[in-house]
Amino acid sequence: MKRYCDSLVIGGGIIGLSCGYYLSREGFKVQVIDSMEFGSGSSGACDDMILLQSKKPGVVLELAMESLEMYRFLHMELGCDLGFKQMGGMILIENQEELAVMEEFVSSQRSCGLNVDIVDREELRRRQPHVSDRFISSTYSPDDSQVDPFLVMKGFINAGQRLGMEVRYREAAVTAEKNGAGRWQVLTSTGCIVEAENVVISAGAWSNIVGGLFDISIPIFPRRGQLLITEKIPPIGETNLWSASYMVTKLRPDLAKVRENQSEYNELGLGFSFTRTAHGNYLIGSTREEQAGFKKLVDYRALEALSRQVAHIIPLMRHVHIIRHIAGFRPATPDGKMILGPWPGKEGLYVASGHEGDGIAMAPITGKLLSDIFTGRKSITNMKELIPRCMVV
Repeated sequence: MKRYCDSLVIGGGIIGLSCGYYLSREGFKVQVIDSMEFGSGSSGACDDMILLQSKKPGVVLELAMESLEMYRFLHMELGCDLGFKQMGGMILIENQEELAVMEEFVSSQRSCGLNVDIVDREELRRRQPHVSDRFISSTYSPDDSQVDPFLVMKGFINAGQRLGMEVRYREAAVTAEKNGAGRWQVLTSTGCIVEAENVVISAGAWSNIVGGLFDISIPIFPRRGQLLITEKIPPIGETNLWSASYMVTKLRPDLAKVRENQSEYNELGLGFSFTRTAHGNYLIGSTREEQAGFKKLVDYRALEALSRQVAHIIPLMRHVHIIRHIAGFRPATPDGKMILGPWPGKEGLYVASGHEGDGIAMAPITGKLLSDIFTGRKSITNMKELIPRCMVV
């Protein structure tokens, strides 16, 4: 059996579906395949945030801000509810050293147009009365938002299908080669050959494995992230929360704390996030583990560490039940930036992957930029930082 299309997207998570939808919107005949079930990869094992405050000034922050603007109206374009809401976000600051770093960081973000401020302890307590007294201030941005990843993926599928996009789960790419006409022929696990002018690799943490079928090495590796999910409870404070501690460690490694369980902290890559879902559950995160490979089993050490941390920051949480503990794989790159663009020396082969923890936030803008590349439209964004790194001279 043989199928034909203009563009084959390998990977049916939120990024692959966004790419498929925006290419379909431009009139391309698109097929999307994925080796797993709907929502069983990284897009179904993550938080729901469109977080702007964590981004350094530059192309990633610019794209995150543009993606947020797209999300504001995406429900109208796709014709369905996406669970979009803006609760705003606060990054908790514990001491004067953290405050100095975050003041400089926030100033640089404001210069890029981000709506963010440093607020004092009184304002922090007004918005978050249950946070521990040891925090002296926080950042605040009303623009930090969230969506339901499953609703967004379903929205892309349904809107794409109305435009002729085909989506097939439980169908993996097995081999790939060019035929005599210069078109890609991809043999799938169903025994079908898909012939396409272009192929987009958008397989998240598995992108390098898929790249091997095309004899390329994509610098993307899995970074396991673990989250806790609480029972449904009334709102705790007005906003979602993060801690400045992890961010300061990345911005100023010389200020990194020495903790009691330092080796465990380093191995788990422990950070703090606290976000409320539309159903009333809270997502508590998270870990960033580089040595876990593709082991998706949850780790009891992470359960204990995340539970201790949230109880330390929000003492009230000691009385709340944890009902689920999940793990997923962030598609990480060595420089922390996604890869988007044509692969050098492989005509008709593109990569759209490597978003790490920003796949939900960056989904609309990624698909839109890819469609701009396909149609030859000039983007206002400097894409040089995102194209496959070996292309940068």
